[in-house]
Amino acid sequence: MKKKEQKYTKSRELFQNLRKTKVGWFNLKTRLTMLIVAEALVFILIAFGLSHLITMLFPSFDSIPLFVQIAVLTLIALGVATRLFSRLFFDPIKQLREAMQRVADGDFSVRLDTERCSREIKEVNAGFNLMMEELSATEILQTDFVSNVSHEFKTPINAIEGYTTLLQDCANLSDEEQVYVEKILFNTKRLSTLVGNILLLSKIENQSIQTNRTRFRLDEQIRQSIVILEPCWSSKGIEPDAELENIEFTGNEALLHHVWDNIINNAIKFSPDNSCITVKLFREGSYIVFSVADSGPGLTEKAKKHIFDKFYQEDTSHKAEGNGLGLALVHRIITICDGAISAENREDGGAIFTVRLPQN
Repeated sequence: MKKKEQKYTKSRELFQNLRKTKVGWFNLKTRLTMLIVAEALVFILIAFGLSHLITMLFPSFDSIPLFVQIAVLTLIALGVATRLFSRLFFDPIKQLREAMQRVADGDFSVRLDTERCSREIKEVNAGFNLMMEELSATEILQTDFVSNVSHEFKTPINAIEGYTTLLQDCANLSDEEQVYVEKILFNTKRLSTLVGNILLLSKIENQSIQTNRTRFRLDEQIRQSIVILEPCWSSKGIEPDAELENIEFTGNEALLHHVWDNIINNAIKFSPDNSCITVKLFREGSYIVFSVADSGPGLTEKAKKHIFDKFYQEDTSHKAEGNGLGLALVHRIITICDGAISAENREDGGAIFTVRLPQN
């Protein structure tokens, strides 16, 4: 802890000293100009020395005008120096930028090289790696905490849901009391679904391969999802249009059920009343393609970037219908299956979610 405070104090003092150093723009511009002129003179002198050396080794080279020799050799020296400086300074900066982009995408496992670089770059990379270690530890602590708390919530929530269901069947409840019971049951089911999704996501986040693989019909499983969601789409007057090829797949049947349920339910949620959603399943090359197209408002650029993040919900008007974990769960399951999922806007309005799974 003391070392961190000393580093912080040293950095703050250095920053304050830099602020106290007043260098005018004119002086800075003059210094830069002098530095460039000095570098140019150095390269010209190097070129002149090389020209003299080459002339001694190859007398025929003397027939070329001196200014041409110096110009060509200066350009060659500049090219070599530029490449050297690029490798020493710009390549590490490029690597740092790429690493920061990976961090922005949620990958806290990235680390930078602290061995084969200059002292200044080494210090920057070491600081970056330290930051990544702290972020990784925080992420693990947060995930474990949420998982443990969710596990503890599950039993009392199930108890509340069970007793509320019994109360709902009581005949001596007034109309007002019946409304209260229905609201308790509705919100308890929402909380139970949230806890279930958190526990499932925590489980599969630490999973890299599929387990419990069986051979089953994908098209039949998707039809089952459409039938299960019938109360959702029929209440909005939505007509599902399903075009499903007969396709068999070997994978975790229970996990893939979550994929189809979440994507189709998401399309229903954002489609307007009396509209249509299109569900397709077909083969394309060496892949199995599943797509769901809706007639909703489409996706903003921000939503496209974060739609598969945990707890992300851009449209708060539908917040009561979900918890922001469904698509994060879908993304993780598809990743385990060595597949890919994408979300794009349709030209005629709405969004389309596409899943690609390798044929097996």
